[in-house]
Order: sequence, then C-alpha cells, then structure tokens
Amino acid sequence: MANMSYCRFENTARDLADCVQALNTIERYELSSYEIDGLKDILDLAERIVEDREYIQGIIENND
Repeated sequence: MANMSYCRFENTARDLADCVQALNTIERYELSSYEIDGLKDILDLAERIVEDREYIQGIIENND
C-alpha cells in the first residue's frame, strides 16, 4: 500500500533508515533476489536525489 501524501516522506525516511541498518548488520547476507532488486532501485533513486540536492534544499528552505 502506498503512503498517504501527508506522511509520504516521513514514512519513507523511517523505512529507508531501517534498510540502512539492515545493510550494516548480518541481514545484508540474507537478502532475497527481490530485496536485491529493490536495493538496486534504491541506489538509483539515491543517485537522483543527490543530483537534485540543490533543488530539494530549496524546497526545504522555502517550507521552513
């Protein structure tokens, strides 16, 4: 189920933190092929976020 728009980023940040923790523990050796595919997608999306850093920072600053 997709996140509701009002908490999309909050929920995603929490889930992403959980993924980072899993990658830094023994769990990284227990990833299924579906999880590896998802990890590849996350890496691609993270690269896009870094590329758009200035734009995203502008959004954050305009909403503070």
